[in-house]
Amino acid sequence: MDPGSAAPTPLSALGAAGGVGFPALQAARARTAQRCDVARAALARMPRDLDVAVVLLGSWGRGELTSGSDDDVLIVTTGARRPGLQPAMSELEPAFPGGATGAQGTFDDVVTVEELATIGLQEDSNRVLTRRMLVLLESAPLLGADVHRQVLARLLDAYLGGERRDRRPPRFLLNDVIRYWRTIAVDFEAKARAGDDGKWALRHAKLRTSRTMLFAGGLLPLLECHHVTADDAPAVLLGELLQPPTDRIAASFLRYEAVDAGVRTLGAYDRFLALLDDPERRAALERLVRARAREDPTFQECRRLGREIQQGLTALLFEREPLRRLVRQYGVF
Repeated sequence: MDPGSAAPTPLSALGAAGGVGFPALQAARARTAQRCDVARAALARMPRDLDVAVVLLGSWGRGELTSGSDDDVLIVTTGARRPGLQPAMSELEPAFPGGATGAQGTFDDVVTVEELATIGLQEDSNRVLTRRMLVLLESAPLLGADVHRQVLARLLDAYLGGERRDRRPPRFLLNDVIRYWRTIAVDFEAKARAGDDGKWALRHAKLRTSRTMLFAGGLLPLLECHHVTADDAPAVLLGELLQPPTDRIAASFLRYEAVDAGVRTLGAYDRFLALLDDPERRAALERLVRARAREDPTFQECRRLGREIQQGLTALLFEREPLRRLVRQYGVF
């Protein structure tokens, strides 16, 4: 779904049901769509192999660009690595004048779908897991929408191909989504213990907000497979994953008639996005060290917003049937 589309979305439907708007989220979707149009125009004459997609991740993939967002990009091919693959990462510069970014070399690279589908065991490194989960859970095509769709379908097939049980959440994929969420949390603490205090406060704020929403946006569609046949599950999940995570979450709140909890959750996330879009407040978070966090009003506001998001999602997952039963059965043991 185009993040900038004027058509009704689950997010707008939730807002209408609750009598509220989500101005920061809607503005970010419009900004993302406009920036994507500009980037595509800049690359209009660039050659592209037919098995290649230029995939946007992070804020771009979620439709949540703010003034301080990074440009997280992967070139993904359904074919093989080869010399002369087009486009090369260096050829994307006209679309991203600031340069594509990403820590530990996670982004700004070329990857094959076979590499992404290396699931489990020794070769499924932290980097492979991160790339695979972000492509599945929060990606959007800048170029090669058909290839991007094929990549998602191939990854889903890698997870679902061995599971043929009707009306059951797919455990293989569910366990990997949970593993990724736990990996994010563990890596956050590992960086802090290793003395990496740079942007600690911003990483902490995102862990409680955007990373939590990413996890919920993957968890909820998988739990919904409890009423889907094995044959239908790939298409159903593909349709879900082509939507922004906030739409998947909003749709669940609507489906289970938890509008008040949904408005609290998405409203808190909307306020967090507005905070990130304020250059001064974002810069203050980026400079803030852990020792001073407790006395900083911006950091404390982020903590409050994170608690509101957690409380709203907890109300949905543990106070609505059959979600409560499904979480107990599939999310714990």
